[in-house]
Amino acid sequence: QVQLVESGGGLVQAGGSLRLSCAASGNIYSINVMAWYRQAPGKARELVARITGVDRINYSDSAKGRFTISRDDAKNTVDLQMDSLKPEDTAVYYCNTWSPGSGMAWGQGTQVTVSS
Repeated sequence: QVQLVESGGGLVQAGGSLRLSCAASGNIYSINVMAWYRQAPGKARELVARITGVDRINYSDSAKGRFTISRDDAKNTVDLQMDSLKPEDTAVYYCNTWSPGSGMAWGQGTQVTVSS
């Protein structure tokens, strides 16, 4: 199994930046997909950004141009740099991984609140 621990959430004013980090441990070998999802109150969980393999990256339309996902396989981490934050980015952000051996894993979530 893979265990994921997120950090870096908090309260920020609109236009500000936050960097989320997720550390993976356990059966981390051959993790193929590392991603960030978010869930706002009353809404479904949605994909924010995803890295498949070494460099295949996908962003949601709302994240494009403002957020940057990166992974460091030496440290077993995946980060999400969030710039130009908006109040509508307020949500709980979840780290997610998938590997052939362990399947899908989720972190416990970290709250991001953007004030107007």
